[in-house]
Amino acid sequence: MGSKKGIMFVGLCGHLSTTAMAGCLALEKKLCPPIGLVTQKKALDGISFFDFSDIVFGGWDIRPFHDPKKVLKDTGIDDFQALADIKKKLKKIQERAFPGIAINAGCAIDDLSVKKCVFVSESLSDSIDKVKNDIQRFRSENSLDQVVVVNLASTEPPLQDPEALGSIRAIENLIKENRVESVRPSLIYAYAAIVSKCVYINFTPSEGGLSQGLVDLANQYQVPLMGCDGKTGETLVKSALAPLFAMRNLEVMSWEGYNLLGNMDGQVLQNKENGSTKIKSKDRLLPHILGYPPHSKVTIDYVPSLGDRKTAWDFIHFKGFLNTAMSLQFTWQGCDSALAAPLVLDLARFGILALQRGEYGLMTHLASFFKSPWGVDEHALGKQFQFLEEYCSKVKEE
Repeated sequence: MGSKKGIMFVGLCGHLSTTAMAGCLALEKKLCPPIGLVTQKKALDGISFFDFSDIVFGGWDIRPFHDPKKVLKDTGIDDFQALADIKKKLKKIQERAFPGIAINAGCAIDDLSVKKCVFVSESLSDSIDKVKNDIQRFRSENSLDQVVVVNLASTEPPLQDPEALGSIRAIENLIKENRVESVRPSLIYAYAAIVSKCVYINFTPSEGGLSQGLVDLANQYQVPLMGCDGKTGETLVKSALAPLFAMRNLEVMSWEGYNLLGNMDGQVLQNKENGSTKIKSKDRLLPHILGYPPHSKVTIDYVPSLGDRKTAWDFIHFKGFLNTAMSLQFTWQGCDSALAAPLVLDLARFGILALQRGEYGLMTHLASFFKSPWGVDEHALGKQFQFLEEYCSKVKEE
């Protein structure tokens, strides 16, 4: 058994973080195969990733703990005694959640917060110090030398001025001048994580969670970071399918996507401000892959009865030889958290690996995990995955 590694989730009590932790515990007990984990592919044998038994979980939330029953009922595991044990462990982890930051998060997120679960301060510097102290306490109490902070919080409204986060000096001026209106909670967590020398991953599309200023800060503190917005469903299919049309020189006239979500993510995204951040992230890859912008619209609707399930229907209208109009449709139905959770664990493993190897700054080889990968202009899934394969080959050779 190796030394313990810490993973801190922003949104510790959410469905996704609960699924990631439940999956980790299930893998430790060998209750299921590691399906969905890229780091468990045979091609990556020989790379020293940390074991699932070596993880200590913690983090922040603005709500009380999530009932693990809602996660565990979706699994294909039938060992009820083992599931009961996992449920107890998850409750203990979530009961120790640090109060979250909800400053200037928008009404959709503010409405979800619970007074006793929120750290209240009108000072940005106090909020940052609070998160830094939480990280230090978590690290010290669990004797950890390596910690990963992963932002899994609900999507925030867009920033009024994203350029205000374009440099370290600009960010530090915002904090010093306490310009709350120009900041979202994601910036507070990201800044605190980086200066605490944690690996930092923005799995959300929130603009405050990754910026050029934060990249510069990560280079200064020599820690790895990557984002934004985990690629798990409709956009994953798009990034694999769109290159087909580009390679065969078929003209995509329109590509329309309609998404139905039933979890907390879907509820928050019903707010126009929060939803606009997500749609911007989902709809940017087609022009990059095709070389031109087809008519394209992404719609997201909240359907409570779906729970953690999601459905995406896409209609692609394209033109072929002799201007012949044709179409393709696909329906993607999946369990939102079960698709995303293994990616979160993969990213934590790659992040710790990078830290151990002395690598820092943007981890561009992880582009295939994100809808809007920072530092990478390539959006075709196959080519993105080649970056990862090349990186892993290099690691194995050293």
